[in-house]
Amino acid sequence: MQKTLQDKTVLITGGTGSFGNAVLQRYLDLQVKEIRVFSRDEKKQDDQRKFYQDQRIKFYLGDVRHKGSINDAMVGVDFVFHAAALKQVPSCEFHPLEAVRTNVIGTANVIDSAFAKKVSKIICLSTDKAVYPINAMGTSKAMMEKVVVAKSRNAPNGTSLCLTRYGNVMSSRGSVIPLWCSQIKQNIPITLTDKEMTRFMMTLEDAVNLVEYAFTNGKNGDIFVQQAPAATMGILLQAILELKKCNDHPVHDIGIRHGEKVFEVLCSREEMYKAEDLKNYFRIPSDKRDLNYEKYFEKGSKKIREIDEYNSDNTKRLNIQKMKKLLKNLEEFK
Repeated sequence: MQKTLQDKTVLITGGTGSFGNAVLQRYLDLQVKEIRVFSRDEKKQDDQRKFYQDQRIKFYLGDVRHKGSINDAMVGVDFVFHAAALKQVPSCEFHPLEAVRTNVIGTANVIDSAFAKKVSKIICLSTDKAVYPINAMGTSKAMMEKVVVAKSRNAPNGTSLCLTRYGNVMSSRGSVIPLWCSQIKQNIPITLTDKEMTRFMMTLEDAVNLVEYAFTNGKNGDIFVQQAPAATMGILLQAILELKKCNDHPVHDIGIRHGEKVFEVLCSREEMYKAEDLKNYFRIPSDKRDLNYEKYFEKGSKKIREIDEYNSDNTKRLNIQKMKKLLKNLEEFK
């Protein structure tokens, strides 16, 4: 990875978010020529500018919804990490068209611009909520994946376009962990949705590792998924309370919110049928057929009925001790 990035220009859309900061911290140690942070949040850009104070970081204020702003940022770019998205499930439930404009149309704008500027590699970040979606955010991300795979079929020579899909990233903007830590600090009741609800558990470092793996090994249209452990919300909560030494802290059960799932799915049954097991990751190749289905006619297989989806209920589970060990990697518990 280090040799690949040496003297190259990298663009991160949504670069002021959790993933963008994690990438910055890792890639600034490499001999990268320039890292371009593209986002619509000028305050967070200013915070990053003051924190890093590195001339290799360039800031571009804009929105992926607007082709002009992304075109300006794309000039001279070698690699793109597309992380810009609307991710808050309840917000997207009430504003689904906004999710479409950012997650679907915005992604198309980024890819079209990258193709036009002859970018070498584009990695788009997706979510487990795109599999069997039941909410607006997940539905928009599912459509985003379809856009990426469709456009990968027409990628210019020398350009690679693929996807990563991951679940709950601990301590990211959408994670419940910072919220619970804040509630403990403020001495107010912790808000718990459902203690039996399960979620995949991965750190920001895991998320960056997944993207790097896709960057190194991805082919056009591939989707890469980390084989991540999971835990119930009850186990996560108990682990946090024990680490914070406040087992008697009050907990308020609020029930499942708008659009939430009881468990998350990273690979559908249909995807698992064709997925390649790479030990720590699954690679889901894209369907290379065109609309002339007659050319590809073959006998069906009943084996797909024998395969399970890959979800947070049937993956390896973390107990309290393993959950605590994982939490200790986070800033909130150091």
